[in-house]
Amino acid sequence: METANKKILLVEDDPNFGIVLKDYLAMNDFDVTLAKNGMEGFEKFKKDNYDICILDVMMPYKDGFTLAKEIREKNENIPIVFLTAKTMKEDVLKGYKAGADDYLNKPFDSEVLLMKIKAILQRKASNTLADSKQYEFKIGNFHLNSKLRFLKYKDEEPIKLSPKENELLRLLAL
Repeated sequence: METANKKILLVEDDPNFGIVLKDYLAMNDFDVTLAKNGMEGFEKFKKDNYDICILDVMMPYKDGFTLAKEIREKNENIPIVFLTAKTMKEDVLKGYKAGADDYLNKPFDSEVLLMKIKAILQRKASNTLADSKQYEFKIGNFHLNSKLRFLKYKDEEPIKLSPKENELLRLLAL
C-alpha cells in the first residue's frame, strides 16, 4: 500500500514524544500534522482532510475520548487509533465506544504502530473500492455486467456467474 501523501493527525500532549513519533511517521512517507492538545487537534481536524487520526487519551483541555466523539460527528468513517498509558479494561472499552479502530498502550513498538496504520488504511481503501457504484466492465474481449452477474466473451452468449465469482471478478476489475 502506498503511504506517501497519506495525512495523519497526531494529537499528543507530550512534546518530546510527539516530535519523535511525528518524525518517525514522516520518515515512513506520511504527511503528519502534530497538535499538542485536544482543542488544537479538533481545530486542525476541521481545517484539513486526514486519512487517519492518532490520539493520546490523557490530554489537557480536551481528552482523547471527547476529541474522538467530536471527530466522529464530523467524519464517521475516519480511522482513529488511541495511544495511552491507561491499560484498564474499562478505559480500553471506553476507547472503542468512542469510535476507536485500534488502541495501543504506551510504551509501544513504533513498528507495530506503523503496521497497524498501514493495515487500517489498506482496509479503508479496499472498502471504498468495494462500495464503488460501477458495475459495467470491459476486460480485454470480455464484458462484465456485475449487476446482472453476466460475463460475455465477444459475441457469444453471456454466462451467469455465481455471486462469489461475480464479486471477485468485479473487485479485480475495479
